[in-house]
Amino acid sequence: MANVRFQLEHTAVLVVDVQEKLLPHIHNAGQVQQQVGRLIDGANVLGVPVIVTEQYRKGLGATTAGLVEKMSKTSRVLEKTRFSACTDDVRKILCEKGIRCVIVSGIEAHVCVLQTCLDLVGCGYLTAVAVDAIGSRRELDQTVAVDRMVQAGIVPATVESVLLEIVGEAATDRFKAVLPIIK
Repeated sequence: MANVRFQLEHTAVLVVDVQEKLLPHIHNAGQVQQQVGRLIDGANVLGVPVIVTEQYRKGLGATTAGLVEKMSKTSRVLEKTRFSACTDDVRKILCEKGIRCVIVSGIEAHVCVLQTCLDLVGCGYLTAVAVDAIGSRRELDQTVAVDRMVQAGIVPATVESVLLEIVGEAATDRFKAVLPIIK
């Protein structure tokens, strides 16, 4: 695997299907929502694009209110019915913004997150999964999904580690902006 580094100008955050009717059934739902929120907050202060998908909104509801509150005016919310969030609309946004690296979070780890990551890698994107910002209904499904992602070349990371990698150094305004989010 190539030396993968997440840089500010070429990175986006993709939040997959953290929706009102699905989240309550997720193992460690509170932690998942909190960590996805931290990732969105960090992306916002750094100016990293945030793309949010919603799986079959009519049946599963909208993105949770706690995350909607964190989205900036530039965040894009897209509905989908495919399990993978690597849709034509998402790829178009990534292309328009010159994105080469995608940090993925969301639910469910073994279905939509896994298929999204596999498709992103298949399309040539350097892809990380924020393992502390994903979830499944059953813990084993999540564990096996992360193992499979790693075997497929997806980089396992945490919210804090990817945010600080994007920042790059401590003696900057970017670091000062991210510091309250990671504390």
